Amino acid sequence: MKTLTVLFILTSHSVMGNTGHETGLWLEEFTTPYYELHDAGYEIEIATIEGGASPIDPRSLDGDDLPESVARYNEDEALQSAFNNALAISDVDAGKYAAVILPGGHGTMWDLPNNARLSEIISSTYQDGRVVAAVCHGPAGLIGPVEENGQPIVKGKKVAGFTNSEEEAVGLTEAVPFLLEDKLIELGANYQKGPDFEPYAVADGNLVTGQNPSSSKKVAELVIEILNAKKEGNE
Repeated sequence: MKTLTVLFILTSHSVMGNTGHETGLWLEEFTTPYYELHDAGYEIEIATIEGGASPIDPRSLDGDDLPESVARYNEDEALQSAFNNALAISDVDAGKYAAVILPGGHGTMWDLPNNARLSEIISSTYQDGRVVAAVCHGPAGLIGPVEENGQPIVKGKKVAGFTNSEEEAVGLTEAVPFLLEDKLIELGANYQKGPDFEPYAVADGNLVTGQNPSSSKKVAELVIEILNAKKEGNE
């Protein structure tokens, strides 16, 4: 059986609203699922909204105790090259991928919601019975995609994402264009959450979502579990 390919789609947005502060991708939310899938034998491709490297939120590189996956990325020249030469979503052939994953970072709150091309990719992936996953603020990319009946793909689904209380705790409630928890509930999601900043992820059919950066590994594990079950079903 051929190796399955997974697509990561990352933000291209680099400024935190009107604050002037840098933002972008929260690196752990890409590197942790990337290596989980890579080490499990999946092929991986990377895209960004505009193409090329995703801006990395400098706060995700702070501190002496970096996540293991970020430290590994810092030594991985091959992945850095792929990251810097990411496809633009305008060039993505969505039908190639067994799963599409949307890592977060606050940048996603500006360029993922209601992005027409991204919504096409996510909608077609989901409608075809393939896996859609998102971490932390990545579910901002689920604002726009619809099912075949035109309803939001999150409607009636168990969905996690960065909570209002977590946004308040990091002091960015007024900086973001909307609160992700509120928006998902507004779209009809069966919003799920665990304790702030603790790992929490949920799967509802082929839709997998995680609450915060520490949920990245759980999201990857759920994606792998679903993909492995699909492979076994096709054997």
